[in-house]
Amino acid sequence: MERYKEEFIEFMVESNVLRFGDFVTKSGRKTPFFINTGNYTTGAQLKKLGEFYAKAINKHFGKDFDVLFGPAYKGIPLTVTTAISLNELYDINVEYCSNRKEIKDHGEGGILLGGALSDGTKVVIVEDVMTAGTSIYETTPILKAQGNIDIKGLIISVDRMEKGKSEKSAQDEIKENFGITTYSIVSMKEVVEYLYNKELNGKVYIDDSMKAAIEAYYEKYGVTYK
Repeated sequence: MERYKEEFIEFMVESNVLRFGDFVTKSGRKTPFFINTGNYTTGAQLKKLGEFYAKAINKHFGKDFDVLFGPAYKGIPLTVTTAISLNELYDINVEYCSNRKEIKDHGEGGILLGGALSDGTKVVIVEDVMTAGTSIYETTPILKAQGNIDIKGLIISVDRMEKGKSEKSAQDEIKENFGITTYSIVSMKEVVEYLYNKELNGKVYIDDSMKAAIEAYYEKYGVTYK
């Protein structure tokens, strides 16, 4: 595993973004782990987060894109900090763009804010965590309505590796429906492999009991865990 992935896992735990225990997801699934990217709140955390996204984007897309698109609302700060980090780390200067929840009828108007989209614009979509891929189903038609947009792919922080709306993963469903390939900074399999029986800041987050609970969860909801 690349070192930046290990550092990202530690970063999530230390930022209280990745937690272990008993939780219920928005879809009603009882899960032994929970990822709340809303807990990235400080300038220092957002700077580091942008750097991790930038490293993953550079790995998978190089410089072959023009705009980072972040679905509202969480995608907005993600695209901004990632665009800054791409410039600082790789001298890649791209625009950011996001959709509005409500169409603006004054000023510049429209449903988008940030960089303009037109025929041939190469876009990388930046998301936090995907479960069912709802925001992609909502925003992809918005992107396509702007012209012949070339969506290069989707980058997320963590691949939860579980079923979407069917027995397939949300990533597979999005690939089939829109032709969009999803990449992640890390997967939950990598998280488990790295944290299992590993002491981090004086605590073991995934011991035998937690590992068994996670494996039981994936027996029910997983698609590619094993």
